[in-house]
Amino acid sequence: MALPNYDSINEGYELPLLTKESIPKVQLVKYAGASGDFNQIHTVEEYAKQAGLDGIIVHGMLVMGILGQMISDWAGIKNITKYSVNFKAITKPGDTLTAKGTVNRKYQDEKGKFADCKLQVEDQKGEVKVTGKCTVKFE
Repeated sequence: MALPNYDSINEGYELPLLTKESIPKVQLVKYAGASGDFNQIHTVEEYAKQAGLDGIIVHGMLVMGILGQMISDWAGIKNITKYSVNFKAITKPGDTLTAKGTVNRKYQDEKGKFADCKLQVEDQKGEVKVTGKCTVKFE
């Protein structure tokens, strides 16, 4: 998807959703290998329970990555000038995650045309897992 024309968006503009159906356990093993995060709370049920959890949990950075994919699919990676998140809740294998965002500020300055966006990822029950924000530069 191509970044829309700056003049075609307004504050309140909704970014295209990205939904990831039912995060499988195998994805957690693949993510551990790709990221180097081998904490066993993400891959070994017994270890997660010994750590006080009720089972394995999805890597928070994987959820952040899903949000990043939604933004970069919309804006293109080179147009994202800032990106930050706050982790709000644990994600479990099997959860369906939806990344969404809205433009909450549109402005121009000597460096160009920009939009600040408010972001979040929620599960199939509407529980917010990650909130965030980003700034996108328009060409």
